[in-house]
Amino acid sequence: ETEQFSQERFFCRFVDWRVGAGLLVAFALSMAMASAQGAAQQAAPSPLATLVIWMPFILKGFALNLVISFLAMAIATVLGIGLGLMQISLIWLVRAPSRFVTHLLRNSPWLVILFVIMQLLPVDIRLPGNQRVMFLDWIKVTIAFPLPVMGNISEILRGAVNSIPTGQWESAEGLAFTRSQALRWIILPQCIRRAIPPWMNWYALLTLSTPMASIFSIHEAVSNAQAGMEAAGARPGLLIPFYLFLLCLFFIYIYPIAVWTRKLERKYAVGS
Repeated sequence: ETEQFSQERFFCRFVDWRVGAGLLVAFALSMAMASAQGAAQQAAPSPLATLVIWMPFILKGFALNLVISFLAMAIATVLGIGLGLMQISLIWLVRAPSRFVTHLLRNSPWLVILFVIMQLLPVDIRLPGNQRVMFLDWIKVTIAFPLPVMGNISEILRGAVNSIPTGQWESAEGLAFTRSQALRWIILPQCIRRAIPPWMNWYALLTLSTPMASIFSIHEAVSNAQAGMEAAGARPGLLIPFYLFLLCLFFIYIYPIAVWTRKLERKYAVGS
C-alpha cells in the first residue's frame, strides 16, 4: 500500500519552482520575439498590449475553471468515499460491483467520459407546469469530471484502510466494537491524514484537466484566450505568448498545492 500512495502523489512531487521560472522566462522571450516580428505592423497593438486588453476576459474564464474544479472535486469526494466503503464491504455482492466500477472509471479516458456525459445529458430539464430549465454545458462537464476522479478516490480510501495495521482491528474487536463502529471511530480517522496528500494530488490533476471543457465551447480560460486571439486578428505572433500566459496562470495556482502536498506527505508518511 505504501507503493500505491507513492504513485498517487507522483504528479505533485515533480511540480517544482524551477518549472515556473522556466515558464516565466519562456513567456518573456516569446513576448520579445512577438514584439520584434510585429514591429513592422505599426497599426496593430503590441502582443503585450493585446494580452493586457484580453487578460480580464481570460481571468474570467480561469475563474470558471476553478469553479468547475471545486464542484467536481466535491462531488468526486462524496461519491468516491461511498464507492470506497463499498469496496471494503464484507458482502461479495456489494464488493465485486464496486471494484468493477472503480477500475472501469480509473482506466477510462477522461475525454471519452466527457463526450459520453455531454451526449447523454439533455439540453434542458422539464419542470412541473411545463417549465423548462436549460442544462448548461459547464454544468454537464462538472458532472462528467468527477467520474474518473471518483474511481481514484475510491481506490485511495481502500488503500488507506488496508494500510492500517491489523492490530488496530484486533484491538477494536477486543473492546467489543462492531466492524462499523471500529471503521467509523478508529480506522477512518487514521485514514484521513494518509489520504489527504493523494487527494490533493488528484485535485491538482483535475484542475489541470478542466481546459478540456473548451472542446465543448465552454467559455473557460483556454476558450477565452482563443477567442481573444481571433478577435485581435489571429496574428501568429500572439499564439505562443497567450498560451504561455495560460501555462503560467495554471502553474501559479497549482504550485502552492504541490508544495503543501509534499509537506503533508513528509508529515504523514505511511510507515513512519
